Amino acid sequence: MTSIRDLIRIYDLDPKKSLGQNFLIDESHLARVVAGADLKLEDTVLEIGPGFGVLTQRLVAKAGRVIAVELDDRLITILRAQFVTNPKVTIVHGDILAFDPAELIADAQASNPQSSISTPQAYKVVANLPYYITSAVIRHLLEAAQPPRLAVLMVQKEVAERICAEPGDMSLLAVSVQFYARPKIVHHVPASAFYPRPKVDSAVLRLDVLPERPVPDIAADQFFRVARAGFSQKRKQLLNTISAGLHLAKPNVADLLERAGIDPKRRAETLSIAEWGQLCRVLGAAPEAEQVATI
Repeated sequence: MTSIRDLIRIYDLDPKKSLGQNFLIDESHLARVVAGADLKLEDTVLEIGPGFGVLTQRLVAKAGRVIAVELDDRLITILRAQFVTNPKVTIVHGDILAFDPAELIADAQASNPQSSISTPQAYKVVANLPYYITSAVIRHLLEAAQPPRLAVLMVQKEVAERICAEPGDMSLLAVSVQFYARPKIVHHVPASAFYPRPKVDSAVLRLDVLPERPVPDIAADQFFRVARAGFSQKRKQLLNTISAGLHLAKPNVADLLERAGIDPKRRAETLSIAEWGQLCRVLGAAPEAEQVATI
């Protein structure tokens, strides 16, 4: 198999900084990425950012179908030439944020109805994400009408650790992901494994999408309205952040927090998903909720 370095030289293709391109040149890590997805022949994989198709080749050997979405038009020509005779691979040119993931899979199925493609609800995602769009892509996938069963993502190590945080060290990013999925770091990848070499190390993050949300009775928009308010001012107590973020009087907020079983002096990073849910329930049952709903 031709190495990434050789491919870059053969095609005289310089990585684009504007696209956050850092190609994985140490292929010893690829097997760990593939293993993290627990692929079977009946699986459909949505690959984001296939690059030169090195990981794509490994994915298609394990899965029934791979839909690879690549933004760089220079790489599209290379990818299509490489997989032109493989009916299990569909190459899509464009920005993943502009596509509905399930529609991509349905379109691929329509173009090749004889393939052993699974239903859209059962697809998996594998991606080497540019650091600058990590949060946007994760949100796009998890908030989709038909989210993946799981996603295995190469991301910045620090971001992966933030996503996997527990109460006491939570962030809005961690809350946003854990509302939908169970995160786990499955492998660490040093900066030296990429070209160009990034300034930070990476991690392979697995997100197992929850079949049922941890607070199924709370609408997502209500949940995140409250959570965003809580995290709006770092290192300030919930009494202050909720009051300012939701435009509620402090005495009312103190009462609401106490009814939710949450000490008003606590900070947002200490709350669990369940506690955010309980706060939402109390807010929803209180007269003050009319004010919250208009924000």
